[in-house]
Amino acid sequence: MSDPFYITTAINYPNGRPHIGHAYEAIAADVIARFQRAQGRDVFFQTGTDEHGLKMAQAARAEGILPIEMADRMVSIFKEMDELLDISYDRFIRTTEPAHHAASQAIWRAMAAKGDLYLGRYEGWYSVRDEAFYEEGELTPGEGGERLSPQGTSVEWTVEESWFFRLSAYQDRLLQMYAERPDFIRPESRRNEVLRFVEGGLQDLSVSRTSFDWGVPVPDSPGHVMYVWLDALTNYITGVGYPDGGAEWERYWPADVHLIGKDVVRFHAVYWPAFLMSAGIELPKQVFGHGHVLLRGEKMSKSAGNVVDPLQMARRFGTDALRYFLMREISFGQDGSYSDEAIVARCNAELANSFGNLAQRTFSMIVKNLDGVVPVRGEDPADQMLLAEVRNAVATTRERFGSLDFSGGLEAWMGAVFAGNAYVDAQAPWALRKTDSTRMAAVLGTLAAAVEQLTIAVAPVIPASAQRLLAYLEAGRDTGRIAAPQPLFPRLELEPAECP
Repeated sequence: MSDPFYITTAINYPNGRPHIGHAYEAIAADVIARFQRAQGRDVFFQTGTDEHGLKMAQAARAEGILPIEMADRMVSIFKEMDELLDISYDRFIRTTEPAHHAASQAIWRAMAAKGDLYLGRYEGWYSVRDEAFYEEGELTPGEGGERLSPQGTSVEWTVEESWFFRLSAYQDRLLQMYAERPDFIRPESRRNEVLRFVEGGLQDLSVSRTSFDWGVPVPDSPGHVMYVWLDALTNYITGVGYPDGGAEWERYWPADVHLIGKDVVRFHAVYWPAFLMSAGIELPKQVFGHGHVLLRGEKMSKSAGNVVDPLQMARRFGTDALRYFLMREISFGQDGSYSDEAIVARCNAELANSFGNLAQRTFSMIVKNLDGVVPVRGEDPADQMLLAEVRNAVATTRERFGSLDFSGGLEAWMGAVFAGNAYVDAQAPWALRKTDSTRMAAVLGTLAAAVEQLTIAVAPVIPASAQRLLAYLEAGRDTGRIAAPQPLFPRLELEPAECP
């Protein structure tokens, strides 16, 4: 039986439409899942929606509808995004599912049995936007003198009865775990942030609310609902069978990687492992906090009016073009910038003009000059040199993808694409047709082999285009000859108003 691999995204908060950050994380997780499947791993890929909490209740109230009605409507849009972006998840989890309520209450009971929960009174700063509690020392002054969270969001003074989790008791255990498992938090910059936070001292964490009722009820404590982050984080174990166990639980937990945005690293790398330690559950293997997607270097926000709709972008530029751009342009783990001009320039240069053109020239010449019969690869030193470059590039791409360096992997891949185009120009098969038809066939056979290997290597990033090309070649093998090729990547154009 193949080696299991379990990957999760952070579940999306559906109080508004998906933005490009949601799409970026889903695409990156999908690339990882597809890559691992291609290595023969038995992948379980989970995404979903985080539907409880005060934000959701307020957004629904503003529309005059029930929170579950808003959740149902918005979940359909997130699923539409996943479908449009070709996200190959195995499980889409909703925190309003009865199974998730049961799992959340089970982990609560396990933490209570450990003696890590106690009833008290919470007085402190709370950010509705972040659904998070902050210490006074973490706040910064805003332009109007108001206090802001470390994420720049508004906070309000909150006083209510609350259950508390003894987070302070886990400071030393967490620090020991970070030391023993240096790859638990990636990239290194996120790890350093978490270490500084935990070394600064941990306060016990309020884990229930009584000021609203849109959440998982706390067991045996009427009027209390669970703090939304305790409920949300539990989704990662709900989806594979907690608390009942079973084949999926035994096979897939602990998760290989929780893929999340850098703004929620604390919840995943501090609170979540502490909850799991308390409940006696094995920790995930890694938490990876990726960066933000910026619009021309600026953070997107509704108030600034610069939010990019990923559904519109995918429909306008094409799903594979959007996927390729985000994985190629942004060094994974760092912030990266998006613009229409950048996606047009990058995808035209690399997908349409380089890889697409290499495939189109190769297979068109085979159809025109060899009646569509794909010849065997050549044995000339130049042929061997190109195929060696392709093999080496594919190996590097595979290695980089395995370490979540997508832009580095695609850089190596593009190097082999450029080498293929240089080989075409140097060998000039159109000239060989008149002087040495045997050599022309060897050149075209070498190119066909190179293009197929390059297609397989890039398939996790541009799955639909790669599948079309591989199916085209497979059909040619079945019939003994390939048909006239269709362009893989249409050239992208800017709208007239966007043209410089």
